[in-house]
Amino acid sequence: MANKVEPAPGWPKIKGEYMVGDPKSCVVVATLGSHLDEKKLIEAGAAMAGICKTENIGIEKMVANIIANPNIRFLILCGAEVTGHLTGDAIVNLHKNGVKNNRIVGAKGAIPYVQNLPEKAIERFRKQVEIVEMIGVEDLSAIIAKIKECVSKDPGAFPEPPMVVEIKEEGKEEIAEGEVFPVPGEIANIESWVRDIELKVKEVALLNKFSAGVYAGRFQGFWIGFTLAMLVLGIMMWRAGI
Repeated sequence: MANKVEPAPGWPKIKGEYMVGDPKSCVVVATLGSHLDEKKLIEAGAAMAGICKTENIGIEKMVANIIANPNIRFLILCGAEVTGHLTGDAIVNLHKNGVKNNRIVGAKGAIPYVQNLPEKAIERFRKQVEIVEMIGVEDLSAIIAKIKECVSKDPGAFPEPPMVVEIKEEGKEEIAEGEVFPVPGEIANIESWVRDIELKVKEVALLNKFSAGVYAGRFQGFWIGFTLAMLVLGIMMWRAGI
């Protein structure tokens, strides 16, 4: 039987939109932008299941909860990718490439910065879990089958104690041994919203430009047709001697 340990007291430490199951399970399911039946995913054997929508704050919270529980060895990414944020892509690249100057290397999302996690927490995440890519899959039966497959391959708890990262309201973040790291707040999340608004404005501008072009084309077409009609009518009247 796979070796199991106790997660950090009060696990999961960070609040979010997820449901919690058996803390001794080896699987966490992130449904990205899709609201799936979390209860069924938990019943299938997931330790935690829920959405993860942003490529910065959302990922930080998920990572913090994972490394606080050494029993978690698999992270299933499923559900619809989040437009603009590309959260699934960011998680895959965080695990594969890590970060450089707080930016997730290779991530394609709007603002893929994880400023609230110390480097040792990111490295722990990369070592502790295996990513199971099912991005775009919303079929519950397929996801449940993958959960059970992971459970059957449970390698046991990661051989290091829980690593606790606490994001405090007063603007500081602490790690298990008491090291303190500065937190710039949720600026990254706000910037992400601003980027989304900018994208929407550009889309509206392009739509207006297209509409104006269509209108201009119709107007021009009307006058061309009218002119040709008058020309034909003039020729007919001339031939008739009118």
